[in-house]
Amino acid sequence: MRITTIGATATAVAVLASPITSTPAPTPATVPAVPAASVVSKPAKAASVHGEARISYIESIHDDIRFTIHAEQTPFTRPMPPTAPEGLPTDARGTLKFSHSRGEVTGWAEATVDCLVTSGRTATLTAVVTKSNVEEPGARLGISVQQGGKGEPDRLGFSWGVVNVDPENVDENGQLVRPQAGSCMAPAPFTTVIKGGYKVVHAEITKSPTQPEPAPHHS
Repeated sequence: MRITTIGATATAVAVLASPITSTPAPTPATVPAVPAASVVSKPAKAASVHGEARISYIESIHDDIRFTIHAEQTPFTRPMPPTAPEGLPTDARGTLKFSHSRGEVTGWAEATVDCLVTSGRTATLTAVVTKSNVEEPGARLGISVQQGGKGEPDRLGFSWGVVNVDPENVDENGQLVRPQAGSCMAPAPFTTVIKGGYKVVHAEITKSPTQPEPAPHHS
């Protein structure tokens, strides 16, 4: 895939409350016992990021660039035999869409999320392109999101343009070829959200089911 920055050219630019009664509480003798098997445990919180926003990108300061992200971590749902037959704790599902408009020209892409990892208010995800007029189907795109705090704006980064460049990776014409982004690989969120925003929910990654427990330490 040839390297193309967002906005590099005008022809290849890349979104109940129940009533409270006064009935006295039942005494312990009248409270029915609940069998342990009938107690349903609350499902563990899943890492996620949702939202849509327009960003300000220094290389295309006057262009309209938007990202829409809906991603949720779904651990061990993408088997990768033989090294990870159950998949990875960072497996994820969802959608990524972006559009980049300059004048009458708009570049866009839709992609399927395959990986998500979070830390605090920051999320990093990747998605594989399914449809686009500027990206090749099958290309993996890396996105980072930082939810702002204390009045700070949200931020976003993407794995093309000013990052992910291998100077030795060129095509037959000597033009730089953009390396493929690995799963969950993305740069720091280097652009600023100027409209809209994102909500990041953090959750610790789950231990791989086949990963052995560490041996006990003996002093």
